[in-house]
Amino acid sequence: MRKLWNFLVEVKAELKKVTWPTWIEVFSSTIVVIMTTLMVAALIGVWDKLLMEIMLRIL
Repeated sequence: MRKLWNFLVEVKAELKKVTWPTWIEVFSSTIVVIMTTLMVAALIGVWDKLLMEIMLRIL
């Protein structure tokens, strides 16, 4: 039990050293992730449609 307590004390000390992002940085990063996800999804959708049309014409 003592090892667990020491571990938790060390974790708390390390978390105090962390430089946490500001709300604006988090918001900006979230927008970048959402936009990138939408663009990749659209690209995959276009590729899927294109390949499906090619396969339908072949068969």
